[in-house]
Amino acid sequence: MKAVIAEKPSVAQDIAKILGANGRKDGYMEGNGYRVTWAFGHLVELAMPAEYGWEGFKAENLPMIPETFKLVPRQKKDGKKMSADPGVLKQLKIIKEVFSGSDEIVVATDAGREGELIFRYIYNYLHCKTPFKRLWISSLTDKAIRDGFAKLRPGSEYDNLNTSAECRSQADWLVGLNASQALAIAAHGNYSLGRVQTPTLKMICERYLENKNFVPQPYWQLLVSTEKAGIKLPVWSDKRYEQAEQAQAAVGQIQQAGHLTVGKVERKEVRQEPPLLYDLTALQKEANTKLNFSADKTLSVAQSLYEKKVMSYPRTGSRYISEDVFEEMPERIALLAGYEPLAKQARAMQGMSLNKKSVDDKKVTDHHALIITENLPGGNTLTVDESKVYHLVASRMLEAFHAACIKDATTATLTAADVTFTLRGSIIKTPGWRSIRNEVEETSEDKEEVGALPPLAEGENLPIRKVEMVEKQTKPKPLHTESSLLAAMETAGKDIEDEEERAAMKDIGIGTPATRAAVIETLFRREYIERQKKSLVPTNKGLAVYEIVKDKLISDVAMTGRWETALNRIADGQGKAEAFKGAIVQYTKQITQELLAVQGDKLRSDAAAPVVTVKCPLCGGEVKLFPKLAKCTNEACDLKIWREIAGKKLSDKDLTTLLTKGKTGVIKGFKSKAGKKFDAALELKDGKVGFVFGK
Repeated sequence: MKAVIAEKPSVAQDIAKILGANGRKDGYMEGNGYRVTWAFGHLVELAMPAEYGWEGFKAENLPMIPETFKLVPRQKKDGKKMSADPGVLKQLKIIKEVFSGSDEIVVATDAGREGELIFRYIYNYLHCKTPFKRLWISSLTDKAIRDGFAKLRPGSEYDNLNTSAECRSQADWLVGLNASQALAIAAHGNYSLGRVQTPTLKMICERYLENKNFVPQPYWQLLVSTEKAGIKLPVWSDKRYEQAEQAQAAVGQIQQAGHLTVGKVERKEVRQEPPLLYDLTALQKEANTKLNFSADKTLSVAQSLYEKKVMSYPRTGSRYISEDVFEEMPERIALLAGYEPLAKQARAMQGMSLNKKSVDDKKVTDHHALIITENLPGGNTLTVDESKVYHLVASRMLEAFHAACIKDATTATLTAADVTFTLRGSIIKTPGWRSIRNEVEETSEDKEEVGALPPLAEGENLPIRKVEMVEKQTKPKPLHTESSLLAAMETAGKDIEDEEERAAMKDIGIGTPATRAAVIETLFRREYIERQKKSLVPTNKGLAVYEIVKDKLISDVAMTGRWETALNRIADGQGKAEAFKGAIVQYTKQITQELLAVQGDKLRSDAAAPVVTVKCPLCGGEVKLFPKLAKCTNEACDLKIWREIAGKKLSDKDLTTLLTKGKTGVIKGFKSKAGKKFDAALELKDGKVGFVFGK
């Protein structure tokens, strides 16, 4: 008898069907020589400090460094205490019986670091000795499962991956629990810190403060309107003038010159190769930009598409496929001829020589890039959100294997009164991959590039129709969105635009493609950050924590990136786990000592201090805006407005408008008790808040 363990019941059912294990039992399926059981994610986890005798938050307990880490069944809150989840205990008992009655185990948890850890923690907790093999597949289609069972790998091949996973788990325990307790003790409050969470908070706060404190500087550019052959041509000066008087003087000189003289004219053919296939982070960034999906939502939807067998394994960090997978691409592209939104584009690619930019065996990690499977979704099998993400992945797949986009680009230099102007224009000769979504290039030149230029010759004079000085302002870096934050996490905070350079930085980013979404969600859950439209901004509490940790080791982004690199090396068999653990223990001691020395009063007052104070509309006193509510400081006044109303968190601006004007504009995104979204204004009458709906 062989045992099979999957990560979820739904996946176990798919595998059982393929294996012919159709007999339903309590907690497993049986038949044809197999017993197929399942976990519910992490059934076993590292024990909390109380299991080692470290009760409560006490400075003398710190740093807490277990000699040997203990494993316990997943805990849940029972009143004020934590106890083992009864459902978890029941399933662990079933798994133990299935394992003990088998002569071999097939590990079919998700093929990644966390999937490996889920199994190994269960296996070790149960003190199981039964030999096991590994099912390692990149999709859940029937064919992939059959092929995977035909090529089961020795479980020992994944010992290094498991060691890396254990090191990550133990490091997060050591850093997170010790740092959080140290700060809580020093600051007399409840604060959460983490190995990846805190550097991520630092990046958000630094960008927010940089943006908020930025002082715009005015400058002027000259805009000349000219034309040739009936084509109007706007040209901008290369120089930026810091003084209006200088710009005005230049305008007069140019008007006096009366014409622009064409200098160097450069024409060249530009070849733009298609973008690489998506990995998880690239998909999350694009879904955030185009669909306004959070990173967590995109991962959840992508996981659902994987479990519906229409998309490959989502938690991948590679944007490449191997040669053997590339051989299947003509069939996958032909399949999309039956997918109406992209049918025309897919048919146009049939028989085409496919681009191999995204094909590189050496750059495929545990899993290849995201692609569609041989199963085309039909009818109403996908939800609206699943359809949107599927469309992104399918579109990118067609783009990645399409031909390059070929453009004719012209750059001309023009002068008048010793002022240089640059005129750029381009026309697409062959759209190539850009034909898939029919998107034009987004250019950093903004509106300063025109389309096709008329013929221009060196020494030629063009008439000046109009000269104007246009006032502009320097701009700060925009606030982080989830898309830009994911990019920053991917490159350990370094601003890198070039795709190849970004790829080279992947191994020293913070977090992993599979964990970054959870880190961001943790910051929301801790009320350290909030969303303002698409932007991520820190709350008062988040800023207060940042002010304390910004110069501490716990928030060092580069160091966190180095830890991630070390974990990757352990997974590859190049790094030593003992060296990593020793360094993490030393690091834990350092950060604990730093945080215990924090002056508690400073953090408490900063965390509680409101950013905004408003006159009370009821008593004329002061209303202060706190992280969770707006409250009048007059004890005799009952005015209190909670920040979260009907599932929507109000910004300082919303609350200020409500308190000063008695009514807000329309606010989007409230949720009814039935879970339906609605938009409404808020009105304040006699200290009570109500909704105001349009016609």
